[in-house]
Amino acid sequence: MRGNDNSTESMFVYLSPESFVPQNHPLRSIRKMVDKALAELDPEFQAMYSHIGRPSIAPEKLLKGLLLQAFYTIRSNRLLVEQIGYNVLFRWFLGISLDEKVWDHSTFSANQQRLVETDIARKFLAKIADQAREKKLLSDEHFSVDGTLIDAWASIKSFHPKDDPPDPPKGRNEERDFHGKKLKNDTHASATDPESRLYKKGKGKEAKLSYMGHALMENRNGFIVDTMATLASGTAERDAAAIMVADVPGSKRITVGW
Repeated sequence: MRGNDNSTESMFVYLSPESFVPQNHPLRSIRKMVDKALAELDPEFQAMYSHIGRPSIAPEKLLKGLLLQAFYTIRSNRLLVEQIGYNVLFRWFLGISLDEKVWDHSTFSANQQRLVETDIARKFLAKIADQAREKKLLSDEHFSVDGTLIDAWASIKSFHPKDDPPDPPKGRNEERDFHGKKLKNDTHASATDPESRLYKKGKGKEAKLSYMGHALMENRNGFIVDTMATLASGTAERDAAAIMVADVPGSKRITVGW
């Protein structure tokens, strides 16, 4: 028997966001670890923020938002905030009620940027790794280091000779001809992101203005225990590996591959 296609909208809903989340959903266990780590970082948050003025977005929600972006490959804060508006799972993970107003994406981005510029994200990851270590989920003997290119927020058209005066703008998307020109990091730099470097990951790949991201992973369970971001160079991966391995707890001999 065919059911009726009734369009009804309830005025009152006596349910919490948690009631919509399945009991076996992986975000449930992740949220427990995240909340414990954030509670331990509370003194850090207290020292970072002023005790007067208008309240900002809670740093706990900003860090949780970064996790949601990584888990669900959301490409921008604009899309993340949009999904928080209608995604009950995201509201539950962030601790937002169903009727609570979501922030504007520009406000969320500005607050998140100020937080990411500190080392609090690194401390947050370290707290998660400590929990895994307490549960004997981390190996302390065998590690691997891997790197990836991170595209800079700069166009190749902004890559100019360092000694030349900046050209006046010729429009929003000006034309540039690189034919026959040698572009090198020693002599050129981006006018909009001077720290980015022109780099390519392998032969046959195009060179892009980039940074490099590095991850230290223990081999037994595949957990990432440390991360770094560096300037893009041919030795960045080895240099980052030496720094991250030096921070591995303990004094026993370990093996590292990359």
